[in-house]
Amino acid sequence: MVEQQEASGDAVMTRIGQAVMLLHGGDREEARNRFGALWTEIGERGEVLHRCTLAHYMADTQDDPGDELAWDLRALAAAESLRDAGEDGPGAAPAVRAFFPSLHLALAADYLKLRRPEPARIHLDRARGAMDALGDDGYGHGVRAAVERLETALRER
Repeated sequence: MVEQQEASGDAVMTRIGQAVMLLHGGDREEARNRFGALWTEIGERGEVLHRCTLAHYMADTQDDPGDELAWDLRALAAAESLRDAGEDGPGAAPAVRAFFPSLHLALAADYLKLRRPEPARIHLDRARGAMDALGDDGYGHGVRAAVERLETALRER
């Protein structure tokens, strides 16, 4: 039974990854459709890492900045529920902990798009405060660089 659950968890992450590849390949509509179908399957009660990852990427498929914000808030809520609970499966806690800088960065960008600089600054500060969870790898370097770019954009406003 546990092995079956782990296999299905891997299948969900594989499907999320496939939709992310579509998104990065420029097919936002198909990525949004697949993310939507997955969200219908796993919903608010799915594994936290799945919900966090799915909502975080679903936000990137949205045309409306308010919808993007709503999905990024779902991703943050999922990540915070994991932090509050302590864990959600083997290895999930470190994976979600490393997500916090990116989640707060995304929220800061959302608020900036919505012309709400104060919440943007708050989330940018939180992103910076969570960067100790980032590794010395491409993902970590990319998030750090994006934080710097968004800080520059906020200063210029």
